[in-house]
Amino acid sequence: MFCLFSLLMILDSIRPAIANQIVSLFTPATSFIQRWLPLFYVPSLVVVPLAVKGIPPSAGIKIVVILVGGWAASLGVAGYTAVTVRKIVKKELQPGQPVPKSFPFTTPEFVTWTIVMGLSFAVATFFPTALGTLSLTALPFLLASTIVGYIFGSRLPEGTKKVLHPIITCALVADLAAFILGLSTGSGFERALGLYLTKNLNNPGAGDFLMGFLGSVILSFAFSMFRQRKLVQRHCAEIFTSVVTSSIFSLYATAVVGRLLGLDPLLTRAIVPRCVTVALALPIASLLEECLIDCGCGGFDWTCGSQFCTVTNG
Repeated sequence: MFCLFSLLMILDSIRPAIANQIVSLFTPATSFIQRWLPLFYVPSLVVVPLAVKGIPPSAGIKIVVILVGGWAASLGVAGYTAVTVRKIVKKELQPGQPVPKSFPFTTPEFVTWTIVMGLSFAVATFFPTALGTLSLTALPFLLASTIVGYIFGSRLPEGTKKVLHPIITCALVADLAAFILGLSTGSGFERALGLYLTKNLNNPGAGDFLMGFLGSVILSFAFSMFRQRKLVQRHCAEIFTSVVTSSIFSLYATAVVGRLLGLDPLLTRAIVPRCVTVALALPIASLLEECLIDCGCGGFDWTCGSQFCTVTNG
C-alpha cells in the first residue's frame, strides 16, 4: 500500500496525467471495495461465539478491560502526539477532500440476494454434499445471508444505525443463518458456524471467501490516501508520528497490561495486535503464536528459527 501510494505521489510530481489515469483505471475496483468494505472485515466477528468458547469469565473480563481501556488510551496517545507535533511544526489543520459516497443499496438488490439465500438454503438442507462437501455447499447460503444482513442494516434509518451498525446486523444475521442451517442439517450450531470460516483453501467457507479480499482492501487505501494527498503532504509530520507512536504504544502496552493483570499468555498474544487492521493482525497473531513457546519452567523463550522455535531452559 505504501509503495503504491509513493509511486502515485512520484508520478503526480512528474507526470500528473499518468497518475490520474492510473487512479481512473482502478476507480471501479476501489468503488466496489468502498461499497462493500465492512463485509470483508465481518467474518472474524461472526465466529466470535466459537472464539470465546472455553475462555473463563475472569479472563473475559480482563480482555474487555484491556480492549476498552486500550482503545481509549491509544486514541489519547495518537491525539496528544498529533496535537503536540502540530504545535511544533506550526501548521493549522486544513480540511481534506470530501469522500465520495457509495451508491445506496436498492430494493431489487435486497430481494435478489434474499432469493439467493432461500434457494441456497434449500440446496444445503436437502443436498448437503451437492458441491462435494457441506462447507462448500453451505458457502452460498452463508455468504448470501451475510450480504442480506449488511444490506438490511445499511437501509435502516440513520438514527438506528448509530446504535445498530450494519456490521452488527450483518454478523447477527450470519449467526442466525448458521443456527438455522445447523438445525436443518442436524449438524448443530457450532458445527455450522465452523463452516463459515474454515481457514482451509481446499474447503473454504463464506468467511474465507470474504476475507480473501482483504489484501485488495489494503491496497485500495493507497488510492484513498492519494485523493487526500494535499492533506497528507501538509500534515505528514503529525500523521506519521502519531501513527508510529500509537502503534508502538498499543502493541507493547497491551502485552504489559496483560501480564500485569495475569491474563493467560495465549490470550494476551491474541489481543496484542488489537489496533492493527485485521488483514495484518491475523499474521501478527500467528507469528506470535509460533514464536512464543512455553518452556515448562514458568517462563517463555522468544528464540525463533526459520522453520521452528527453539526453547532454552533457564
